[in-house]
Amino acid sequence: MSQQVLIVGAGPTGLVLALWLNRLGVSIRIIDKASSPGTTSRAMVVHARTLEFYDQLGIAKAAVEAGEKGAVVNAHLNGELIARIPFGDFGEGLSLYPFMLVLPQDVHERLLQEQLRIRGIEVEQGSELVGFEDHPHGVCAELRTARGEESLWVDYLCGCDGAHSTAREQLGIGFPGGTYQQVFYVADTVVEGAMADDEVHFAFSTNDIFGIFPLKHRENWRLIGVVPKAIRKDLHEITYDDVAEQVLRDSGLRATRINWFSTYHVHHRVANAFRQGRIFLLGDAAHIHSPAGGQGMNTGIGDAANLAWKLAASLQGRAASSVLDSYPIERTQVARRIVNRTDRIFSFQVSPSWLMRVGRRWLTPLMPSIIRVPFVRRYVFRTISQIGFEYRDGPISNGATGHIRAGDRLPWVSFGGQSNNYAAMRALDWQAHVYGTADHELKRYCAEIRLALHEYPWSGAFKAAAFERDALYLVRPDGHVGLAAPKQDVRALQDYVSRLEIRPFVSKEGEHAPLPR
Repeated sequence: MSQQVLIVGAGPTGLVLALWLNRLGVSIRIIDKASSPGTTSRAMVVHARTLEFYDQLGIAKAAVEAGEKGAVVNAHLNGELIARIPFGDFGEGLSLYPFMLVLPQDVHERLLQEQLRIRGIEVEQGSELVGFEDHPHGVCAELRTARGEESLWVDYLCGCDGAHSTAREQLGIGFPGGTYQQVFYVADTVVEGAMADDEVHFAFSTNDIFGIFPLKHRENWRLIGVVPKAIRKDLHEITYDDVAEQVLRDSGLRATRINWFSTYHVHHRVANAFRQGRIFLLGDAAHIHSPAGGQGMNTGIGDAANLAWKLAASLQGRAASSVLDSYPIERTQVARRIVNRTDRIFSFQVSPSWLMRVGRRWLTPLMPSIIRVPFVRRYVFRTISQIGFEYRDGPISNGATGHIRAGDRLPWVSFGGQSNNYAAMRALDWQAHVYGTADHELKRYCAEIRLALHEYPWSGAFKAAAFERDALYLVRPDGHVGLAAPKQDVRALQDYVSRLEIRPFVSKEGEHAPLPR
């Protein structure tokens, strides 16, 4: 079978895109310039929205088992513990995954690659995109692989190839933004000291901050911090010995073994375009952020979840071109919001200004009390976990019912035992939801176009989640509301389906297609 999509870059973004496309029956090829999978990582946290996507793909359980739930974050200032901030299940009632998962990116990538391998797909390590030509009916990509030079014709090319993206640079797409002056380090170590426990710690001093993350089996700890300004060496000449004194002074930790150590600069940039012709940019190729809140990797995975079903629908003739056009509009808005937000948070965390130092000293100890206030806890979870991001102004969002507007992530609701309204999302297809009673006309129309209709008996739990009784919600394959219509407006549903030329994912026999294994 010829490949329909070439994915360049096998970080989490590219791997999730490959998994989702494969589940929808799209033939893909995924390459990565590195000769072997990464063994180092900066990204440490997987958030609830990512785990919801993984639940749709059937891999959330494996991810949770591979990681560690973050229950408490300890904040230290100049060696003194000033706050124990309870995170635990702080999003309870908002998601099936109401926690932050500590999962180092290298472990995360191995898990995703294994899931692809189970499906018969291998990442082609040591294979590089050299160039490409974008044509009206496809892309001709030039590759350099272990077998030599190769030309490949595909329908679409997806650049998931990081901050120095070949795809973006060859398209000539600008990448405006800036670089933080601080040099960061990340280390995988064995350490001794009071903070070498099973909790997450952040240690602040006047000009420094570093985080301590326990890894799954308590054998190693991941340290991420800022190199002291007094160190004047070239970026690649800095070693752990250069930061050891700072680590000991601020945290009391002494390293007994260094498994690996790396330094890097942090940037904040958003590409001027996420699409040009048949080439798409995702993840760090499209946007890079400060490490504040662990948003970068999760945002890239959100790009993959947004684009994958649209690519599949386009390739399989199940949607109008406007659906695919919505990707850059929706995800550019999200990326800009995150860059602006993380920039403010990062400035608060590391700025040497007097005002920011005072803020860190007096506001941080109040966090345990603040986070226990229900509306604050919900707000913080919705923001950090990315379940609050929406596409209300997007071109394929239409309508509203009460507090829920088209473009919103469908509110998650549990109703007895393990049952919840997100179980239906595993179909990775459009579906209609009614919380209450679906009328005959709606049932007839959904049956006619083979659109799955899920009818949930009304309860107080749905009211509390802001659903309107007997309203109609047309849910996109990525779990966002496409159409919200009060009183089951079938005409509005017909118009929406017709405008976007939506065709459910069905087999030749006329049944809903089984998901590819």
